[in-house]
Amino acid sequence: MINRAVLVVVALGAGISLLTGLAVQAGSTVSHGSSLHGDLKYPKGFKHFDYVNPDAPKGGKLRLATTGSYDSLNPFILKGVSAPSIGLVYDSLMSSSSDEVSSSYAHIAESIEVPDDFSWVIYTLDARAKWHDGTPISVDDVIFSFDTIKAKGHPFYRNYFKSIAKAEKAGARQVKFSFSGDLNRELPHITSQLPIISRAYYSKHDFEKTTLEPPLGSGPYRIKKLDPPRSITYERVENYWGKDLAVQKGQYNFDIIRIDSYRDQTVELEAFKSGDFDFRQESTAKVWATGYKSKALTKGWYNKIEVKNENPTGMQAFVFNSRRPQFSDPRVRRALGYAFDFEWTNKNLFYGQYTRTKSYFPNTELASSGLPGKDELKYLNPLRGEIPDEVFTTEFTVPVNDKKGALRQNLRTAKNMLADAGWTIKGGKLTNVDGKIFEMEILLIQPSFERIVQPMVKNLKRLGVQTTIRVVDTAQYQNRLNDFDFDCFVYTFVRTLSPGNEQRDSWGSYIAETKGSRNFIGIKDPAVDALIEQIISAPNRTELVAATRALDRVLLWGHYVVPQWHSQTYRLAFWDRFGRPKTAPKYGVGFYSWWIDPKKDATLNAAMGRTK
Repeated sequence: MINRAVLVVVALGAGISLLTGLAVQAGSTVSHGSSLHGDLKYPKGFKHFDYVNPDAPKGGKLRLATTGSYDSLNPFILKGVSAPSIGLVYDSLMSSSSDEVSSSYAHIAESIEVPDDFSWVIYTLDARAKWHDGTPISVDDVIFSFDTIKAKGHPFYRNYFKSIAKAEKAGARQVKFSFSGDLNRELPHITSQLPIISRAYYSKHDFEKTTLEPPLGSGPYRIKKLDPPRSITYERVENYWGKDLAVQKGQYNFDIIRIDSYRDQTVELEAFKSGDFDFRQESTAKVWATGYKSKALTKGWYNKIEVKNENPTGMQAFVFNSRRPQFSDPRVRRALGYAFDFEWTNKNLFYGQYTRTKSYFPNTELASSGLPGKDELKYLNPLRGEIPDEVFTTEFTVPVNDKKGALRQNLRTAKNMLADAGWTIKGGKLTNVDGKIFEMEILLIQPSFERIVQPMVKNLKRLGVQTTIRVVDTAQYQNRLNDFDFDCFVYTFVRTLSPGNEQRDSWGSYIAETKGSRNFIGIKDPAVDALIEQIISAPNRTELVAATRALDRVLLWGHYVVPQWHSQTYRLAFWDRFGRPKTAPKYGVGFYSWWIDPKKDATLNAAMGRTK
C-alpha cells in the first residue's frame, strides 16, 4: 500500500552497533541513514548504491503492462482502485537500500536524529527538496501528511501509524514525531514511510475523494497522459530536485513510462510476445515453461532469464474467512487442507518448478522449522494453554501425496477430522448436526487460476463440500476483500526481512472487524497479539528472529490457510533493448536501475522493421 516504501529503522541494545557515520549529541544520535539491528553499508557522503550504474544514460520510452484497471489517482484512501505505479510521483523522507536488510538513507530528509529511549525522532529536511511546481517541501507539508493520512486515509495507515502520537515543527527545516505506548524501535522506520503530500494542493482538493486529476508530486516522474482505465503515461521530471542524490543516482532512467491495462493475463502475454510492451515478470510456472515460445524468442529479440533472489517469498495460500461459521473451527480448516494435492499440481501444472510453502516467512531465517528451541520457547512458554499444544510437541507439516494411494488416505483423514468437528456426509453433501450443508465459494481475480483450483474443488467435493469458483473483475474483487465478503480466496501475504508494526494489520485482534484491513482471516487471538508486540519491541536481530519464528508457529497451527507454493527465483522476460548494471541488488530485481541502450534499441528496431 505504501508506494516506493522506504525502510528507515534504528536499533538500540547493549553491544549493538547502531547508526553509522554519526554525529553524537547528548542522549541522541544523528546520522545520514539508519539500520534496524545492524550497521549501515554505505558511509556518509557515499555517491550511489553498488547495484546501479551512475553513468546510465537517460532517455527512451519504456512500455509496461498490468492486469486490471484503475479509476483513481489517489492511492492513500480506501475508495477506488489506484493507478499502477502511482508511487513514482512521490518522494519519501528516506529511501531503502536493496542490498541490505532494513537500511535506509537520506532523501527528502537529509538526516535523522533518534534519542536513546526511542521516544521521538527528528528529521531535518533537505533545503533543496521541491514539489514539481518548484515550491519547497516544507515541514508543514510533512505534518499535514501525517495528520491527514492517519485521520482520513486507508484503514491500513491508521493502524500502521497508531503509535505515532503527533508531528510538530522543531525548527525551520525540522519535524519531530513523538511516540506513545511501550518501547518500539521500529517507529523511526514507520515515520520514514509516511507518504508526503502537498498541503497547498489538498487545500483545494478533497483528500477523501477519488480523482483522475494528476496530483502535485515531488518524485522522479509526473503524470503525462491518462486514458483510464486503459493506460497511464508518466514522464521523467527533467529538473527533478533529487536526481543527484546518492539514493537516486543511476535510477529512473527512462524518459517515458507507459503502462497499459489488460483484463486477461493470456492476452497480456500475447501482447508481450508481439512487442507491444517491453518487460514482464512471470508468476505462472506453466506459462514460463511453455507460453513464451515464439519466433521472436528464437531470433533473440527478447530474453527469458531466471534470477536467484534472497527475498521473502511470502505465504501464498487458500485463505479462509474465519468470521464465517463453517470456517470458525480450526479442525475444519485443517481438514480442508488435506484436499490440496500439491505434488500432483507441481508435477502436472508447474513442471516441478515450485517448493511447498511451510511458513509465513519462507526463504528467510525468520521461518520456523522442527520443534521450538530455547530462544523461541522464551516467547512461547508464557502462552501455554492459550495456544495449541502441538506448537510444543509436533513439527508442523503439510499433507503429502508422494505415493500411490496417498490422496485417498489423506481424504479419509480429512473425513474423520470433519466428523470430529460435527460434519458428516449425508446424501453426498457435508452436513452438520443442525442440517446445515457446507458450502464454499473460492473467489479469484485471475481466470488462469481456475485450472489450478479445479483439482482442489474436485477433492473437496469428494469430502461433500459444495464448492464453486467465482472469478470477478478488479474493482469487485477489491471491494469484496475490503468488506470481508468471501469464504475463501487465494492471496499472498507479503512479508519483509524485518517484520514489525505491519503484523498488527495482518493478524491483530482489534483490526479484525475494520473494513479495509489486511486481517482478512479475522484472527482474534490474544496470544497472536502478544507475539506481535514482542516482535515490535525486539531489542536486537536475534530476538526479532526468535519472536517471529514463535509467531510463525502459532499462525501455522491455527490452520487459517492452506499453504501453496513459492519460488526462489525471479522469472524475467524482456525485449533486448536494455542496459543493466553489472551488479544486481540482493533483495530485488532493481528494474528501475536499467536503461534503454541506444545501440541495442536501434538494432532491435531495425530487425523488427520498426521505426523508432
